[in-house]
Amino acid sequence: MKDKFFNYIHELQDSITSQLEAIDGKAKFQEDVWKRPEGGGGRTRVIENGNIFEKGGVNISGVHGTLPDSMQTYFGVKDADFFACGLSLVLHPKNPMVPTVHANWRYFEMYDKEGNIVDQWFGGGQDLTPYYVFEDDAKHFHQTCKTACDKHNPEFYPKYKARCDAYFYNSHRNEGRGIGGLFFDYCKETDEMSMQNWYDFVTEVGNSFLDAYVPIVEKRKDLEYTKTQRNWQEIRRGRYVEFNLVHDKGTLFGLKTNGRIESILMSLPPHVQWVYDHHPEAGSEEEKLIKILQNPINWV
Repeated sequence: MKDKFFNYIHELQDSITSQLEAIDGKAKFQEDVWKRPEGGGGRTRVIENGNIFEKGGVNISGVHGTLPDSMQTYFGVKDADFFACGLSLVLHPKNPMVPTVHANWRYFEMYDKEGNIVDQWFGGGQDLTPYYVFEDDAKHFHQTCKTACDKHNPEFYPKYKARCDAYFYNSHRNEGRGIGGLFFDYCKETDEMSMQNWYDFVTEVGNSFLDAYVPIVEKRKDLEYTKTQRNWQEIRRGRYVEFNLVHDKGTLFGLKTNGRIESILMSLPPHVQWVYDHHPEAGSEEEKLIKILQNPINWV
């Protein structure tokens, strides 16, 4: 399973980066292939200063070795080894009318000292962070997520949509990071779902990503915007940074397992503002966004 999924994320990375380059029309992904001293490595691809994408990364990694003490405590195990692989992407467009997007699909195995698998699971999801709310875009993104889920289980979309709203939440701000999507983790073998079934589901979601995001980019990339709207985008990007550095488990796992720091922090946008005690104007489009982030909507 680990080889099968590792091959899948290699192919998915190629597919996503080639299509994003075609859409941007200017910038190309810079590639870094790196090794982790303790075992494994990855292939980082970053795009910067394009026509559409100000900064973005589409990274894959496969790492293995002894699970660090802090993570053994977290998982409640002793003397465990691990293998983890996944694809993680974040795209920060230049135009504030185009939303930021994040996605991640991953697979994890844990072993005893004889090399036997003692635990394995899939995780992942995809979520949208707009700066201005276009309801058609929100509905399209969520409908694409729902369609992918419904092919496997009609209960998946409402369950994983709710988990996404709960996970990507800046509790210190009392607001969501964005308008959500899907979030699932610890997807393990059960009587109803084999690991092959989970593989089929996770790859279905991964394959749906471009269908969920690209039509939104195409529709909004040429809209005009003001300096004020750009400032708002940079203030909201600050909230994105806060979530990734304060709450995100993936960032924490990478830092705790001596991951490659440039790959872990590629999700941070290049231009951000923190304005003291900032509040949007009453009745504005900016305030509309905040109200939605404070009260998640069922878009489909």
